[in-house]
Amino acid sequence: MNPEDEKCVMVIDESMPAGLIANAAAIMGITLGKEKPEIVGANVVDGSGRLHLGIIEFPVPVLKGSGEEIRSIRDRLYLPEFRELTTVDFSRLAQGCKNYEEFTEKMACMDERELEYLGIAICGPKKKVNKLTGGMRLLR
Repeated sequence: MNPEDEKCVMVIDESMPAGLIANAAAIMGITLGKEKPEIVGANVVDGSGRLHLGIIEFPVPVLKGSGEEIRSIRDRLYLPEFRELTTVDFSRLAQGCKNYEEFTEKMACMDERELEYLGIAICGPKKKVNKLTGGMRLLR
């Protein structure tokens, strides 16, 4: 993997409160790290000799979008040209569950078209990620 050719972004529904935005980003980031461990750098030692766990080797812009924009991106990610991208989505259903068992049970009964997406993380070749999100603005 060449970090120069890779890109990861998160698109999060800007209408959510700051705490829920932070929660969505944290959950998607943890899953992204699990699915693509090669993007996490080696542990580092500071000048005092103390160890710090490795972090991702390149920036992850957090972009703002509406639920409709996130849905549109999610739909496009099912197209063959984007299959190589790693995608983590986060829905209102996931946000509302108290544990993973509840989440898996409810997801099994939910049609994908009924999901309300609150965020999506995308990682892969920079050109393809930019094709999906290049015109979006940073969430501030």
